Amino acid sequence: MAPLGLEAANGRGFPGLPPQERARSCPYTALSSVCTLVCSQPERLGAVQPKPDDYSFDLDHALTSVVGIKSMVPADAFTAETLGTERAGNGVLIRGGEGLVLTIGYLVTEAETVWISRGSGSAVPGHVLGYDQETGFGLVQALARLDLPSLPLGTSKVAEVGERVVIGGVGGRQHSVAARIIAKQEFAGYWEYVLDEALFTAPAHPNWGGTAVIGPAGDLIGVGSLQIQQAGAQRRLEDVNMIVPIDLLKPIFGDLLTIGRANRPPRPWLGIYATEVGSNVAILGLANRGPAERADLRAGDIVLRVGGNSVNDLAGLFRRVWALGQAGVEVPLLINREGKTFELRVRSGDRRSFLKGPVLH
Repeated sequence: MAPLGLEAANGRGFPGLPPQERARSCPYTALSSVCTLVCSQPERLGAVQPKPDDYSFDLDHALTSVVGIKSMVPADAFTAETLGTERAGNGVLIRGGEGLVLTIGYLVTEAETVWISRGSGSAVPGHVLGYDQETGFGLVQALARLDLPSLPLGTSKVAEVGERVVIGGVGGRQHSVAARIIAKQEFAGYWEYVLDEALFTAPAHPNWGGTAVIGPAGDLIGVGSLQIQQAGAQRRLEDVNMIVPIDLLKPIFGDLLTIGRANRPPRPWLGIYATEVGSNVAILGLANRGPAERADLRAGDIVLRVGGNSVNDLAGLFRRVWALGQAGVEVPLLINREGKTFELRVRSGDRRSFLKGPVLH
């Protein structure tokens, strides 16, 4: 299958970006890969909701494992300006006896308060155990019994394009989508994020953040991260969901449980938001107080090279930066600014060091 023509998700803070380049986590807010919102009642999905007779597993039992996540983040948190101070989405119980809930990390990054809600609407407090920036997974622990079944982990690498899946939201079938995997391919996000192989599903779930992607065996094969768009028939843009594959969790799961992060050297982080413009990569914006801002990189700059290597796309830019070493390494960039070309050096940072840690661990 030919690669999808995916529109990069760009959000608030970048005026002038076309609406199709924004992603949202709830129907009330359009914000890159995040949600800044208080979601009250998720959209009812009508014709696209899954039907139990279409699946060989107990659909309603599996969907009972999906929970709601609400978090509050301090106003002075590093991510508050871009991700907001009130965030809401979904999660999935993966170890019922321990109350472990897997979600997408942007929902709980820097959260000081987390609530986990059942499909019935009742809620228990939780706290953030860990967040992995490279994959995007977040792990939350319930601080009271949820009394729900857990969803077993499946294997995403065996999932095939065309395969039927359920995108499960909290609240059961009425808040879930019968979908298919339409592609497995690389994904690069403008916020210094790359997955070698993400899953893409359609039709899209309108409240995608942290949704459980349930495979044909009734197990968890991924977690919902984004809504983006692809060019469909007659060049119309069609909504699809980008899914983080569950296989990426398995090597780091023990680390998230014990130390709250993956036990590997942190990647160099520049604090840039970038996009592809033809065969070039342009800076859309800069993280406040981040390394690139301190080095006087500016919105509108074109990145031509990292070190001696040319840059033609987002994934190439980020991988060339990461190949230079660990966080703290100096990153030499060749920049074109308003027709003038010059070298600029950025002392990279560890993104995690800019974030508030969990209140409890």
